[in-house]
Amino acid sequence: MSDELSHKCKKPSVCVLVGHSIEAITSAVVLASLGQTVHLYADVAMLEQQLQQYSFEHHLQALWQMYEQQQIILSKALPDSADTLIKGYESVGHDEADTQSIVALYWLFLDSIKPVWAEASWITAFNHSHQQALPVIMSSIEKLGIVSVLAQNLQRAWVYYVPFVFLQDGDAYSSMLNPALWLLGEKTANSSQHLEVLKPLMQHAHAAHYADIATIEFARSSIMAMLATRVSFMNEMSRLADSQQVDIKQVSRIMGLDERVGSSYLQAGWGFGGNTLPTELAKLQQSSVSHSLDMPLLQSVMHINEDQKELIFRKFWQYFDGFIDNKTVMIWGGSYKSGSGRTAGSAIHPLLALLWSYNIRTLVYSDKAQDELAALYQQQPLLQLINTPYQQLNAAQAVFIVSWSPQDQLDIAKLNQQAMPVFDAQNVMTRSQIDSLVGDYLGIGRSK
Repeated sequence: MSDELSHKCKKPSVCVLVGHSIEAITSAVVLASLGQTVHLYADVAMLEQQLQQYSFEHHLQALWQMYEQQQIILSKALPDSADTLIKGYESVGHDEADTQSIVALYWLFLDSIKPVWAEASWITAFNHSHQQALPVIMSSIEKLGIVSVLAQNLQRAWVYYVPFVFLQDGDAYSSMLNPALWLLGEKTANSSQHLEVLKPLMQHAHAAHYADIATIEFARSSIMAMLATRVSFMNEMSRLADSQQVDIKQVSRIMGLDERVGSSYLQAGWGFGGNTLPTELAKLQQSSVSHSLDMPLLQSVMHINEDQKELIFRKFWQYFDGFIDNKTVMIWGGSYKSGSGRTAGSAIHPLLALLWSYNIRTLVYSDKAQDELAALYQQQPLLQLINTPYQQLNAAQAVFIVSWSPQDQLDIAKLNQQAMPVFDAQNVMTRSQIDSLVGDYLGIGRSK
C-alpha cells in the first residue's frame, strides 16, 4: 500500500459498524487498513456464515484474521436495540467509555439490521443520542427513496449514503480500497469533509460523484439496471446470431470499438446472477409498482435473464434429439461469475435440476464454489463433486461450461481424447480452441 493510502488520522478513532454482510466485512477490513479501530456489531452466527461463504476472498480473509488477532477489529454481538449500542459509547464508567471522544462514525448496513432493529426504534435511538455531531452512514439496496426518507428522519446534519457499486466478488478488498466509482449521497450538501476517515477512498476513486441521497439512490439503481439490460440485450441478440450462423463474441468485440457503446457487459452467456443485480432489479420493480408505473423493458430484461439460464440445456436436449435419459455429463464451474465462490442466481441450479429430472449423473468441478454446492446438494445421489476438471472425463458423454476463469487454460488435447460435445454456456472458448476441437461445440450465439 502506498504512503498516501496508509493515511492515518492524527488520533486513532473508532468506527462503529453494524452489519454482517460482505460489504460490512470489507468495510471493516479497509477501515482497519487505514488506521482505524473498528467495532463491528453483528449477528454472530450470520457473520461466521458470511465469512465462510466468502472464503474465496483470500486477501480479505487473511487481513480479517490478522486485524482480529491484533484487536484492531473487534466483532461483537449485535444488541437487541440501537439504544443499548449507542448508550454503550456515551455512558461514563462503561468499559468503552474512553472511546466516546474518538468515535469517528456509525456505519449502518440496513439489510443486516432489519431483522433485529425496528426502523422506528433505531431512528429514535439515534435522535436521542448525545453524539449528534457524529456522521451516520447508511448502505444497502433499497426501494428508491427509502434511504433518503431515513436520512430525513434522522435529526442530524451529517448523514450519508454509500452504495457499493464498486465491490467486485473475488476482489472485494482491492475494489473498495481503489474504487472504480465512488458515489456519496449527502443529506447536507458539500459536507463530505466530515467523513475524514473515508478521505483516502474518495481520493483514490477512479471516478466520484457527490449529490443528495435521493439522486445517488436513483443513480445506483439506474447503473445496475443498465448493466443488466446490456447483458439481456446481448443474450437476445445471441439467439438471432445462432439463426444467422454469426459468432456473437466477434460481434461484441466490434460493438465495443464504438465509443458510444463501450465494451463492458456485452458478453453473451447464460445471463447474470449473484445478489446485487437481481436484488436491484427486484427493488426497482417494487418502486415502479408502488408508483403504479409499468416498466416493460425492465420486465423483459428479467424474463430474458431467467429464460437464458435454461438455454444451454435446450441445446443439449436438441443435440441428442431428446435421448438424454441416464447419461453422465461433466460440468465445469458453478459460481455465478468466474473468481467468485457464490452460486446465488447461477445457471448451475436450473441446469442441475433439469439434468437430474432425466436421471443424468452430474460430475461437477468448481474449485471456489465446491463447498457451497456440497452444502446445498448434500443429499443428491446424482451429484459428484470432483477435484480436477479432467477427472473421470472418460465417463461423461458431454461437457458443460458454466463458469471458467480466463487465467485457467483449457486442455483441448484432453477434451479431444474423448471427442464429446462441449456446451459452453459462458462462451469461454476462443475461436482457435473451438476449431481445434474434435467433438462438436455449442455456445451461446456461436457454434463450430
